[in-house]
Order: sequence, then structure tokens, then C-alpha cells
Amino acid sequence: MYNNSTNDNSSCDDEFPFQKTLYATTYILIFIPGLLANSVALWVLCRFISKKNKAIIFMINLSVADLAHVLSLPVRIYYYISGHWPFQRFVCLLCFYLKYLNMYASICFLTCISLQRCFFLLQPFKARDWKRRYDVAISAAIWVIVGSACLLFPILRSEETKEDFCFANLGYRKIKPGNLFGYIILAELAGFVIPVIIIAWSTWKIVVSLRKPPIALQVIENQKAKRMVFMCAAVFFICFTPYHINFVFYTMVKGEVFDKCATASQGTVYFHPFSLCLASTCCLLDPIIYYFMASEFRDQLSRHGSSVIRSRLMSRESGSSVVS
Repeated sequence: MYNNSTNDNSSCDDEFPFQKTLYATTYILIFIPGLLANSVALWVLCRFISKKNKAIIFMINLSVADLAHVLSLPVRIYYYISGHWPFQRFVCLLCFYLKYLNMYASICFLTCISLQRCFFLLQPFKARDWKRRYDVAISAAIWVIVGSACLLFPILRSEETKEDFCFANLGYRKIKPGNLFGYIILAELAGFVIPVIIIAWSTWKIVVSLRKPPIALQVIENQKAKRMVFMCAAVFFICFTPYHINFVFYTMVKGEVFDKCATASQGTVYFHPFSLCLASTCCLLDPIIYYFMASEFRDQLSRHGSSVIRSRLMSRESGSSVVS
């Protein structure tokens, strides 16, 4: 039942003392590894992989989504350590927006990777006719749709608050319970339920297909597809499932549909920062997909990495010979 009274709720904590420390620590641990891993991945995927099929286009877009969030982490770290926001309000809302853009773009691209690898495995002849421009068009559509939908997050959190407040301390706009329920259902269906069904179906179809005796030439390809889809499923469930399970109840608590002083409501608010931090770890786990699941990525990274080492050794040897 919707609770119109706010007097009793005002005494309940909206956040816990550990939250700022948790956010700052998590983002510090993610920033440098996430920046390096995704930068190298994007460099290799874009520059050295000429055959852009087997979900490579989706991997490139997934890396871009991760980098967008990683690059916003320094200001988040500064805010949670200092407790003060010295920048413009627009910068706060932009960084807040990038967090959810990364989350839902990652969900969509992980879903596309799983579905495409499953399709290519089950329909190898149809896969030959698949054009790279199809992946480009799908990726562009995802950015437009997800980018537009995620605008709701900063809009709902753009309620007037103190000028030096940002992120977790942003206020919530008051919305009607009916509109809130509609928003929750839409976000859960499009952003979690449908993707999890697709990823689970892709994983199941690949497991079933591997039980059949494969053609000798398909054994390696089948194993690659299995590892790829399993890794996508693991990243999805580790990073995004806890947040979306908690999201339904957390949004209702913040919208005052549930009494936020209740024990269950306090538990939901308590778990929220942990689920957000788990969602951010996708920036570290996604590069594992590129390296361990895409043979082209491993080959190109090792080939060009060794060539760089050889060129440096040769330059040092030539320099030493000139001196001697």
C-alpha cells in the first residue's frame, strides 16, 4: 500500500555509514585494471582483427560501454572520498547516466554475443550469409534505444538537493505509484527478464547440441561457442542478477510504496550498494571474454605483442652496436 506519510519515515536512514567507503574502494580497484584491459581490448579488436564476425562487432561495442563507465570513475572516487562535489550539476548527472548506460548496454551486447554464437553454431550454413553490416545496424539500434531509455535514471534523480551532493545522495522525484509500477515492470522486462531468458536459452541449446556427435571439423568451433556463451552467462548472472532482483524492492522503498522503516525495506537499502558494486565489476570481467573466448583476439594480441618486444630488442641491439 502506498504510504502518504513521510514524518515517520524521516527518522529512517536512507544510507549506511559504510556506503561511501564501499563505493570508493570498489571504484579504485576497478579503475586502473578496467582502463588498461578495455583500452588494450579495444585497440586489438579495432586495429588488428580484420575478420569482424563471430560477435567481434558486439565485443567492440561492449568494450566502448565499459570504457565510458571506467572513465567516469575518478570523479566518483573523488566524491566518495572527499564527500564534496565541486563540479557542475550536469557533470554529476552525466556520470550518473553513464553508469546505467554501461549496465544496460552491456546486458544487450552480452545477449547479442550469446545469441549470435548460438545461431552460428546451430545454423552454420546460414551464418555464412550473415553480413557485418547487420551487426553494425543492431549495435547502432542498441545504443539509440538504451541511450534513450537510460535518460530516465538521471531524470528521476534530478530532484533538487544540496549543490555539493551527487550520485548516491541525489534526491528522488515524487511519482505516482501507478507510474512507478509501470517503470519497474518495463525496466525489469526489457533490461533483465528478456535478456536472461535469451542467454539461458542460448546456453541450453549449445549444451544440447554438444551431446550430439559433431563433425570432426566442428569440434573446436563447438568448444569455442560453448566457452563464449558460458562466460557471457557467468558475467551476466554475477554482475547484473543481484542488482535487478533488489531493484524492484529498492525502487518501491524509495518511491515510498513500502514503508522504508520496515526491516525488509532496510535490508533492501542495505544491499543496494553491494549490488551496484557488483554491476560495476563487469568492466573487469568483460575483457576475459575477449581474451579467453575469441581465438582471433589471443592470436593477434600475442603476435603483435611479441612483434613489439622484438622491435624494441632490435633497436637496443642496433643502438649498442653503434656505440661499440
